[in-house]
Amino acid sequence: MKKEELIAKLTGVKEYTNTVSIDFVLAALGMLEEPTTKIGLTQELADEIANKIKSCLDNNSDDLVDLDSAEFELNYDNRIELSRAEVNVSEIMEHVVAIIDDFVSEVEDLQVEAYNENFGSEQ
Repeated sequence: MKKEELIAKLTGVKEYTNTVSIDFVLAALGMLEEPTTKIGLTQELADEIANKIKSCLDNNSDDLVDLDSAEFELNYDNRIELSRAEVNVSEIMEHVVAIIDDFVSEVEDLQVEAYNENFGSEQ
């Protein structure tokens, strides 16, 4: 039951009697649905997350390759080539998780704001 439906129901009862039992009001309040703010992953949000991750990895590119694991070869024309280097997956994941955590915090803040708009702040 939504808030408007509850108000309509109480208004209907008011037409028949001047008093409304507390049990009736409590039962009606128990039937109220909590407002749900669905914040899904839209294409726009996915693009924004991807861009922030890309930007973060670009800005921290020096940390993403394990330089100690790099192996080089000397080619036939005396050219030095990188033959092997390990990617520092844990460092990459730290950056990606930090970006995602920022978005999760923003979504939680939006949910708190939506709740406060509907029910008021408890402060």
